[in-house]
Amino acid sequence: MQNFNFERLLSSRLRRRQVLIGTGALTGFAIANQFSNKVLAQPRFSNYPFSLGVASGEPLPDNVVLWTRLAPDPLNGGGMPQYNVPVQWQVATDEKMRQVVRSGTQIATPEFGHSVHVEVQGLQPARWYWYQFRVGNEVSPIGRTRTAPNPRDRVERFRFAFASCQNWQSGYYAAYKNMAQEDLDLVVHLGDYIYEGAPSTTALRPHDGNGEPFTLEEYRNRYALYKSDPNLKATHAAFPWLVTWDDHEVDNNWADEIPQDPEVQSRSVFLARRAAAFQAYYEHMPLRDFSKPRGLDLQLYRRLTFGDLVEFNVLDTRQYRTNQPCGDGRKPRCAEATDPTATMTGSEQERWLFEGLDRSGARWNVIAQQTIMAQFDYDTGAGEVFNLDQWDGYVASRNRILGFIQQRRPSNPVVITGDWHSSWVNDLKANFDDPNSQTVATEFVGTSISSSCPWTFDVEAALPQNPWVKYFNGRLRGYVRCDLNRERWRTDYRLLPQSQPTEITVSNPNAPVITAASFELPNQGVVAKV
Repeated sequence: MQNFNFERLLSSRLRRRQVLIGTGALTGFAIANQFSNKVLAQPRFSNYPFSLGVASGEPLPDNVVLWTRLAPDPLNGGGMPQYNVPVQWQVATDEKMRQVVRSGTQIATPEFGHSVHVEVQGLQPARWYWYQFRVGNEVSPIGRTRTAPNPRDRVERFRFAFASCQNWQSGYYAAYKNMAQEDLDLVVHLGDYIYEGAPSTTALRPHDGNGEPFTLEEYRNRYALYKSDPNLKATHAAFPWLVTWDDHEVDNNWADEIPQDPEVQSRSVFLARRAAAFQAYYEHMPLRDFSKPRGLDLQLYRRLTFGDLVEFNVLDTRQYRTNQPCGDGRKPRCAEATDPTATMTGSEQERWLFEGLDRSGARWNVIAQQTIMAQFDYDTGAGEVFNLDQWDGYVASRNRILGFIQQRRPSNPVVITGDWHSSWVNDLKANFDDPNSQTVATEFVGTSISSSCPWTFDVEAALPQNPWVKYFNGRLRGYVRCDLNRERWRTDYRLLPQSQPTEITVSNPNAPVITAASFELPNQGVVAKV
């Protein structure tokens, strides 16, 4: 079922470079390695070690990744001794953990912040399991996960939600409280899991610490803060997750190895920061071993398939992109924006995407990625203004993808997107300069979990200039729920309602959600693949 293209992914681990990026970035490794051969079999903790909860992800038909991290003092580096610690795990077929079918021990090492990534083998396809961890005399909360169907099995229905942009300082995660109660097979997170911004005294709940994170410990503390949210922990424990990052997991609008504020951080400082951010991301996500940081790289683009119904192509549009053109920001395009060598994905990931779409036998083919793919002109007059951090700054790269879809016609292509703190439904046109040109795919853009959208009025004013935008809502936070069967795709925008126009819905951690809008796509027919 799941087609990870392992041979390509494994060969690309060392594809770019294995660089030592300065002693500052590697100090934590050096300290940890002094103790890496020692095992603390019966640890004693100052506080509950499973403070960050449990999670699962990357479901295959016969295995899934289970995650936790030992952190009795989560906001101060974790509070663990510099020793290896054995962590026991169990998987059961019942929620009371009485019918245990798999168990084992994983070593939590200081090198990776005492995080645990267990790839449980030998499970049955398309079924729910429950899991739990134990260390010493302490047991974790019980989590629930689900394996994927077998390859090409006939699947009648699949339900998932996608989310992004959960700025801690902007408000509470009421959206997750509601998501945890949904009937879902999967949660997809499209980036901005944390925000790297400095603490703000005017925030609803300020970031902990001082300034922006640069070191591994500072990023660990920022993730620990976010993962302390009870609603986020509940949603992680309820469903398997499929994750990718955007910019704020590292630094705002970062692009490959290029710092976006060179007056503040040099390239060498940024690379050390990037390496720390990559490692902290891996340490806190339910990712497989092939996504473990190696040198300056972390393999994140990958493909998951759920029977014959849906296949997800998960993109990484930050690590391999060329620099934003024309100085970044919202402005008219310059020649750099149409440069055929400019790329959001890099050439290898682009080829991987095309090969996967071309081979797919799934009824619905999802491209899960970060920034808005549809063109959007913010100028309400005769000029043109585009957001050059999005695909509008990489016109040739977008044209190659949409042109491929138009020519090769993978079955029912759908793009799901985060980043822009607002809800959109877009027709992806073969030629945005001709609104009557063919619509080759549909894009569903999800709003933020909590992050604000100060550009709402700018978008609303420019909507008449962009007729392929079929729906927009920048005022409400929430998530998107998708319900797929063999005949149609239904998208529900599950948003936190406002009782007053000026109400800040994310100020209430228990706010309800409503279905603010729904859209359906009919099955256009499956192209047989050989």
